[in-house]
Amino acid sequence: MHKMKLSLGLGVGLVAVAAAFFAFQRSSALFSDPAVAAPNPAMMAMPVPVTNIVKKTIPIYLEYSARTEAIRNIALQAKVTGYVQAQLAADGSDVKEGDLLYKIDPRDFQASLDSAKAQLQRNTAALDYARGNVERGTSLASSGYLDKNTFEQRTSALRQAEAALAIDQAAVRTAEINLSYTDIRAPFPGRLGRNQASVGALVTTGSGTLNTLVQLDPIYVTFNPSETDLAVIEQARGKGKITADVFLTGETKPRYSGELTFIDNTVDRLTGTIVARATISNVDRSLLPGQYVRIRLAVREQLDALMVPQTALGSSQFGKYVYVVGEGNKAEMRLVSLGPTDGALVSVEKGVSEKDRVISGNLQKIGPGSPVQPLPPQ
Repeated sequence: MHKMKLSLGLGVGLVAVAAAFFAFQRSSALFSDPAVAAPNPAMMAMPVPVTNIVKKTIPIYLEYSARTEAIRNIALQAKVTGYVQAQLAADGSDVKEGDLLYKIDPRDFQASLDSAKAQLQRNTAALDYARGNVERGTSLASSGYLDKNTFEQRTSALRQAEAALAIDQAAVRTAEINLSYTDIRAPFPGRLGRNQASVGALVTTGSGTLNTLVQLDPIYVTFNPSETDLAVIEQARGKGKITADVFLTGETKPRYSGELTFIDNTVDRLTGTIVARATISNVDRSLLPGQYVRIRLAVREQLDALMVPQTALGSSQFGKYVYVVGEGNKAEMRLVSLGPTDGALVSVEKGVSEKDRVISGNLQKIGPGSPVQPLPPQ
């Protein structure tokens, strides 16, 4: 029995050795066959788009959150008492300087003007009579036919008539002014708000606002640069005017432009900021007071900046990096220090040279030392 078990074990071992031998032979044949040999590393190179570094002069900007303000914003109020006869400009309409906005019933004021003019005519006639009396009295007094007291009375009457005429002329001017107040006109071009005095309502000098009028073009954009930026801004102002571009929320291109026109004279000691504003052209009147916007100031230019596409940037725990085509067409990672952007390009202050070829695509498919096949720059 023991001999049978021994023979069986030897048989199994021989079968296993034979199987291993045949497997080794087969694998040797596979590795020796050129058709199934390991692929050539050069054939596995990843095609990548390559961009040459651009050297150019770029503007340097300071950017802030800002808010729009009207240059002029007034409440339209009555200067005389009367009933609103008409509203000549619709709510929310754009008006020009001098446009008639409201009309107050003028009849009472026209009557006052007519009365003042009549009084003026009467006293003008009295003045003419008093002047004639003095002229006649002068010749009579010189010939002795008129006593001195009578002549002085005539002279006094003339002076009183002249004073009365002056009072009448002032009354006429006052009546004309009051009559003109029945026409409420736009003191500057702008946009009306919501009407607050219906036609037929009695308004007085203390009855409140009829409407509001705001100037929309140009318009202020107010912002708060830090005291650190203030030195840069003042240095730029010393060289000339500072251009200001305004961006609406969510937009990447400026829609409005103007220039910096005001910097306050005190820094807020609590926030370390200062109030500044730019005057912005708003020809289409689409900017309204109170809007939140972004403002960008062009404070200087950077010469010979090395620019790469923003799409070529990658991020790691060590910071921003780019891949360049290194020796032997292998990807070489460069950690970079970035500067200002200019459209789709970003300046690199440290990490690349002007002669480098930057890989601008397929970044997720390559790593440091990966073989790459540069595609011609487009």
